[in-house]
Amino acid sequence: MALRNLELVLIIFETLSLYFCFCNALFTPTDNYLIDCGSSSNATVGGRTFLADDSLSSTLTTPQTILASASANSVASFDDAILYRTARIFTGPSSYSFPIQKHGRHFIRLYFFPFTYQSYSLSAAKFTVSTQDAVLLSDFQPPSNPAPVFKEFSANITRDNLILSFVPSGNLAFINALEVVSVPDNLILNVAQTISPVGQYLGLSNQALETAYRVNMGGPKVTPDNDTLSRTWVNDRSFLLDQNLTKSVVYSGKINYVSGGATPETAPPVVYQTATELAASNTTGAVFNMTWQFDVEGSSSYLVRYHFCDIVSTALNVLYFNVYLDSWSAANNLDLSTLLNNNLAAPYFMDVVLTAGSAATNKLLIGIGPSTLPNVLPDGILNGLEIMKFVNSSGSAAVVEPAASSKNLGVILGSVFGALAVVILAAVIFMMLRRRKLEKQQSKSWMPFSINGLTSLSTGSRTSNGTTLTSGQNGELGYRFSFVVLQEATNNFDENWVIGVGGFGKVYKGVLRDDTKVAVKRGNPKSQQGLNEFRTEIELLSRLRHRHLVSLIGFCDERNEMILVYEYMEKGTLKSHLYGSDLPPLTWKQRLEICIGSARGLHYLHTGSAKAIIHRDVKSANILLDENLMAKVADFGLSKTGPELDQTHVSTAVKGSFGYLDPEYFRRQQLTEKSDVYSFGVVLLEVLCARPVIDPTLPREMVNLAEWGVKWQKRGELHQIVDRRIEDTIKPDSLRKFGETVEKCLADYGVERPSMGDVLWNLEYVLQLQEAEFEDSEVNSMNRIVELSSQVQNVEAMQDSVITVRQEGPPNENVNDLSDVSMSRVFSQLIKAEGR
Repeated sequence: MALRNLELVLIIFETLSLYFCFCNALFTPTDNYLIDCGSSSNATVGGRTFLADDSLSSTLTTPQTILASASANSVASFDDAILYRTARIFTGPSSYSFPIQKHGRHFIRLYFFPFTYQSYSLSAAKFTVSTQDAVLLSDFQPPSNPAPVFKEFSANITRDNLILSFVPSGNLAFINALEVVSVPDNLILNVAQTISPVGQYLGLSNQALETAYRVNMGGPKVTPDNDTLSRTWVNDRSFLLDQNLTKSVVYSGKINYVSGGATPETAPPVVYQTATELAASNTTGAVFNMTWQFDVEGSSSYLVRYHFCDIVSTALNVLYFNVYLDSWSAANNLDLSTLLNNNLAAPYFMDVVLTAGSAATNKLLIGIGPSTLPNVLPDGILNGLEIMKFVNSSGSAAVVEPAASSKNLGVILGSVFGALAVVILAAVIFMMLRRRKLEKQQSKSWMPFSINGLTSLSTGSRTSNGTTLTSGQNGELGYRFSFVVLQEATNNFDENWVIGVGGFGKVYKGVLRDDTKVAVKRGNPKSQQGLNEFRTEIELLSRLRHRHLVSLIGFCDERNEMILVYEYMEKGTLKSHLYGSDLPPLTWKQRLEICIGSARGLHYLHTGSAKAIIHRDVKSANILLDENLMAKVADFGLSKTGPELDQTHVSTAVKGSFGYLDPEYFRRQQLTEKSDVYSFGVVLLEVLCARPVIDPTLPREMVNLAEWGVKWQKRGELHQIVDRRIEDTIKPDSLRKFGETVEKCLADYGVERPSMGDVLWNLEYVLQLQEAEFEDSEVNSMNRIVELSSQVQNVEAMQDSVITVRQEGPPNENVNDLSDVSMSRVFSQLIKAEGR
């Protein structure tokens, strides 16, 4: 036993030594500010040098500060003891200022040790620490028993200058050392799953977070010099409720990093080379979970990141287990090898957001339990865990501007109350001026809502009391409605008239005074994201006209409201016709025609203007149907203009809907038109199978529709998962070609996916195969859509001629609407012998 423990120790130390050499070359932070506060000399800790802040006076406002030091003996037992020997004491509001060379996520780390210096007892300090955008610590008080306190935050910094302010609530504030360090932007992704309720959380990449716990399961404490991002990972034994149910495992082989999984920056290899595993029960038939318990604040939201790496299996598809967060299931029958392209020893992480108030107590339970699948051995592992608390927004952040001169104190705010008084006074003056301006506007006609220069104004003639925005290039763009008119149209926004609910707000059915039916989407005026979506939707739909895009009729921005008015789509969403309602099932032909119409709308978005427009939220809930079941793409709030001609992608934060997200976009935050193609491929599977894209109630291998569907397609057995209500009506050749199209759309890499134009032609061909029988030679000759490139160019030329003739036509047939050209008719001319 002693020999085995010695071998275990040697393996761990060997791993740590190798990784120490390896990790330093992985990531080099652009911004790397390390400061030993109150010190007159630099300090080296784990190969990193902390600079003395008295040599950095340009970064510090110093109205009243004291350099303090503690005895070496008092801190000798601490980790990084040298950083706690000195401190800078603030007796008034002060700040550090850091020029930011690279916008993005940064670690902000604060070191505190409340020693006594002369007449200053730092344990009596009470103060707030904040940036311009977030309050990191509010009325922070160090522990009464002298002990070091380390606080780590991560925030997405989008400013050129970060100001870190210290504002005493009483007589003083202090700091012993601090760090501001760049980290990879993809360290925190934009999307995570939620469990109460089940769904997804978007916008995570912009959320400031505080590290509450970072734990290495089954392994030793990992110090900053053994982590490429200088993080500390503690051992998990003190958090386990019953250690007898677990065992520690160590892996001496190489970690297999694969595309779509974790990276060495996500967690160091030593975390993935150790794990806590569910021990076999000594009681026949008994089933136990291994559980860790953590102290949290029940009133706060948390991001919980699970780290997994199957280092215990000797074959694929043998390790299945369940993952729990408190009393909720986070994953059922998890099979790590399937998630990571049939690889073992491949790291993987899973993010779950626990919203404020979801936890019943201030205790957070993390559980791993055996699978409920038949003929599966009870087992389960966890390699690492991170628990991060959501940080408050900037509502109460106090910012102390740094001095202009590097040596002088500059102009310092007298007190926080004085600063707040100035802010309140300015806000009152602003509100008075705004109210006066609104009163003046209401006494006249509406002023133009200027977006990208669309400022020309003419009075509308409708009985809706609207005002028409016009532009010399684009013609009629839309109406501005008064709030009173929309109140009347929706029966005062009657909840019984709600026909949909989305991230922007609720959608109401409405009837205008001229009996025109409309859909009224009312947003949340307090949401900054909502404002961006509001502007984007107006900007895009005001200049886009296509029969397969939902038309914007008008908008209302009165009384701080954000309301969009669309044409009313009688049959609702495609999603509601596939599952979750009592509507009769759509036929295969109807489904194909809906897919073709949607593809036409998306193809127009990608090609109908000088720069492509990427929808970014393609899903069945955003495809609407009119009374004739004609499909129209809707909801352009997340849409993004495509890359320039000399660029391949647009770099942007990940946004979209869970289950439809392009995995390449998710990993690299690089958006292209092919991201829409992937999402549309998921919609095609949804249409074929008539089930949700993510269904946590199903067995693990069936939860994700895209993964599940592609597996069956690659086996050549796609017919096994077709909607049972229509499976007997689909012709084999039609299904075969449809499956090939889906598989190409869902390729892992964008360059391997077809364009939306190619998808459209494939779907036209699928419909032709469904409607008519062809000779084998003709079918085979059309198997590859790339062979039609010359005919496609001829069709496009013909479309151009049609557009030229129709320029004088009514608005619904304007210069940008290509959809009246019958793609089915043209296609039939290409594939039928009599048409040639």
